[in-house]
Amino acid sequence: MIPSRAICALLTYTAAAVYAQNEDPQWPLHSNGLTTAVEWDHYSFLVNDQRLFVFSGEFHYWRFPVPELWRDLLEKVKAAGFNAFSIYNHWGFHNPSPGTLDFDTAAHNFTSIMTLAKELGMYMIIRPGPYVNAEANAGGYPLWLTTGAYGELRTDDSRYTAAWKPYWTRVSEIVKPHLITNGGNVILYQIENELSGQWKNIAQKTPNPPVDNYMQLLEDTARASGIDVPLTHNAPNMNGYSWSKDFSNVTGNVDVVGLDSYPSCWSCNLSECTGTNGQYVAYFLLRPRDATDADVKCKRTQPNFMPEFQGGSYNPWGGPQGGCPGDIGADFANMFYRNLIYQRVTAISLYMLYGGTNWGWLAAPVVATSYDYSSPVSENRAIGSKYYETKLLTLFTRAVAKDLAMTNRIGNNTGYTSNSAITTAELRNPDTNAGFYVVMHAYSPSSTLETFTLRVNTSAGILTVPRYGGSIAINGHQAKILVTDFRFGSKTLLYSTAEVLTYSVIDNKEVLVLWLPSGESGEFTVLGASSAKLSSSFNSTVKIYPGFNNVTISFTTPTTSGEVGSMTVVDFNDGSRVVLLDRTAAYKFWVPTLTNNPMAPENETVLVQGPYLVRTAFVNPTTKTLELTGDLDNSTTISIFTTKKACSVSWNGRKLSVLSKSGNMITASLTGPPGFTLPALTGWRWYDSLPEIQSGYTLSPNTWIDANKWNTSNPTKPAPNNPVLYVDDYGIHVGTHIFRATFPTPSSTSSSPTGVYLDIIGGMAFGYSAWLNGQFIGSYLGLSYAGTGAATFSFSNATLHPLTHTNDTNSEVENVLVVVMDNSGHDLRDAATDPRGILNATLLGPSRTPYQFTSWKIAGTAGTAQQKPSIDPVRGPLNEGGLYAERVGMHLPNYPSPSSPTWPTTTDGNNLAVSGAGVRVFRTVVPLHVPDGLDVSVSFRLTSGANTTLRALLFVNGYQYGRFNPYIGHQIDYPVPPGVLDYNGDNTIAVTVWSQSADGVEVNVDWNLDYVHTSSYGFKFDGTCLRPAWTEERLQYA
Repeated sequence: MIPSRAICALLTYTAAAVYAQNEDPQWPLHSNGLTTAVEWDHYSFLVNDQRLFVFSGEFHYWRFPVPELWRDLLEKVKAAGFNAFSIYNHWGFHNPSPGTLDFDTAAHNFTSIMTLAKELGMYMIIRPGPYVNAEANAGGYPLWLTTGAYGELRTDDSRYTAAWKPYWTRVSEIVKPHLITNGGNVILYQIENELSGQWKNIAQKTPNPPVDNYMQLLEDTARASGIDVPLTHNAPNMNGYSWSKDFSNVTGNVDVVGLDSYPSCWSCNLSECTGTNGQYVAYFLLRPRDATDADVKCKRTQPNFMPEFQGGSYNPWGGPQGGCPGDIGADFANMFYRNLIYQRVTAISLYMLYGGTNWGWLAAPVVATSYDYSSPVSENRAIGSKYYETKLLTLFTRAVAKDLAMTNRIGNNTGYTSNSAITTAELRNPDTNAGFYVVMHAYSPSSTLETFTLRVNTSAGILTVPRYGGSIAINGHQAKILVTDFRFGSKTLLYSTAEVLTYSVIDNKEVLVLWLPSGESGEFTVLGASSAKLSSSFNSTVKIYPGFNNVTISFTTPTTSGEVGSMTVVDFNDGSRVVLLDRTAAYKFWVPTLTNNPMAPENETVLVQGPYLVRTAFVNPTTKTLELTGDLDNSTTISIFTTKKACSVSWNGRKLSVLSKSGNMITASLTGPPGFTLPALTGWRWYDSLPEIQSGYTLSPNTWIDANKWNTSNPTKPAPNNPVLYVDDYGIHVGTHIFRATFPTPSSTSSSPTGVYLDIIGGMAFGYSAWLNGQFIGSYLGLSYAGTGAATFSFSNATLHPLTHTNDTNSEVENVLVVVMDNSGHDLRDAATDPRGILNATLLGPSRTPYQFTSWKIAGTAGTAQQKPSIDPVRGPLNEGGLYAERVGMHLPNYPSPSSPTWPTTTDGNNLAVSGAGVRVFRTVVPLHVPDGLDVSVSFRLTSGANTTLRALLFVNGYQYGRFNPYIGHQIDYPVPPGVLDYNGDNTIAVTVWSQSADGVEVNVDWNLDYVHTSSYGFKFDGTCLRPAWTEERLQYA
């Protein structure tokens, strides 16, 4: 997640000076020597001998644990015009304990994603780690790796090698059948993640063997397991000059190195980025650092590739409810993504395209439950302005890929236009002479309205455009890509001051689509047509200037066009046509493909305007029906440009009644979704979830582990007065942990301990509470920025057990100290091995002799004491922690129905109260019946009363889908997807509320509709297998 300023002079945005590339006409074409299916050169990747402008985006299947919904997401990705997508695998998700690999159970089986890539027609980039970062717990490492027993991580240490090799081998074997070389769509395979360190001395090129050998071992193992596509790496910056064959030929190099960049900060907490990016200024484009000798020696023969470019930002603990401010929204997508083309980047992958949820304990301490990431597709699967704005560019790059994937930058300066506030980069394809002029504010943070004319070089000579009056506008944080000599079908767009959205060739007739923001003017000239006429218009002003074998058209979009937008159609004399859109109409303009060819040939698409989402298009040869599928958020008019082979059109299986037909354009109406109401979330009952502090509690060896180790492999050593109290050393890794210590009361009450000092490490935002002999003695509430917390707790509010005198002997009744700790996950990179647990626990008091604890025990996740890899393989090892309610399965469906008085009812509706300090579990079962044909998005909302010193966990049908900590964080809304929720049955909702205050706390819980859409997608799938029910086995973990 670390941005960079240069990668062998990759990024060269400079507004003031001309930069002309001295392009070598003989740039070498590279392959890896194993296949020519994927090749590359200085310009771009080539797939099966075709140049490819890669526009990809990332999602994490392990943050979206419903395989039945992966198609829903990927259909949205394809509909937006992306021709590829990328995934991280997660070593820890698949490898819960040494020797146990799970690539088969529920969401652990990611094979269907690769199958979907082929079915839907998108290329795929696999990024299997072993380390992935991703703000995941320990960066995606298995948590058993964090003890320090596996040597120095990310080196060739034999202990670490033995740890990663089984996972790495198996994931490579699973991917192998889906490589493009084997008929699949996987084109790239990434080795490691953001790892510098190839050199001990860069200037002298002195290798660093432990890291170099590690990279080579990963590459060799992948190759031995059948991976024969190009191997890539994503550099966090290029200050390390690592792994590029353009820089060296030493051990560990991959085929292609790309660059990660987060110019607007990877976090909503902007202070996290100032050390790398400098002082934050909204919409400020990073300039490259000055070239070094190493840059000069690094002649880049690889494409400009961004394996991670900012798709949004994560929301840290303490960040704003709902995500980051608006400066990484639609305007960010417009300007920054076009600026990548300004910089001649031809392979982009947005991080994230869909962020998902840190359900369970997937998160590293830096983030809370939401991983929405302000992505184009929201955490609740909704699409909005950022998605639509991104689509305007991805559809363009898909349409012009053949030309845009091979360009030289002829120049970039402020002299191309009549306005010095505007900078322009001129890119030109040396083979076709197609030109691309990227225009934007010279000072990128500027949001002023600037108008200008532009000097362009065309096959008709140097022109100043527009030629018939008016001007080009850049209004706000915007950029434009304006084309010259762009061929579409048999015609050529000589120039256009409006942006190209796409084009299609339907029945051998071109349909060109251009767009402008509302209230702006555009002008374009088409070669190959001699006249034109207005076919239909919605408040646009259109002027036509016929020429000799060319037609020039100017138009102005209306300043306001309502929710529908403005669409105007102009017909040329030969039956081809141009569609002119404003931004509102362009947002809802779709180009579904009729085949699964990722290249999306122009004669294999149809054009559709109007719906919220168009998923698929298919011409049924038997019924001669164009079958469209998609989603609606309201009633709308649909306009379709399609082939004559389609005699009728259907939407989600229903034949449409045609309102009008003009040439290849059909217009019909679509009815929006009906109303839907959630049932009330009532019927709560509660139970004590901290019986461990009660005097009558019986310890079970099935639950409690003796903490009896006096040595640890962890490089951070604890205080020597106790055994090792690091939970990972005992196989306990996630969630809430309970420590139980005993100590005697001295025979002299005057020397009795008076308090305890606790120093605990749990990661940022963690906390803990302590009880002595069942009486609350205090809490450490935590901080969003602190990973350790030390506190002294007095025993003044508690009573030590006295010595009992029987027959002249003293009988000791041990005092019991219980510490409940909330582990917020392991840190990232080298800090992944920072321990979790108690660094120091010392009894305090007047005695000159140090007090000693008699024993220590730890309770964690159910099954840990028996060393079971995961008691719940479907939900996996990261789903639940060690609270009593979790261990015995009160959060699971079919837990024996609670009844009063054992389970009292709540007396205040959805207000869940805990009197005093302690933990309660609240539980209810609510039926949900969503009608067929609807996509209903449901979020739970948790809010607190005046006292925010609490920690609550939300469980939905057994899945932990919310960590509510109002003392530290601000997240209150928790989306839960279908599949986790049963859309056609009963839903078990459980909330554990941990009061860290003697005053008690209250949590209000409700659920809300985020949206209701009609949809072709079947959301009432049978997800029973995703929601394993309670079994009696759980009772042994009480």
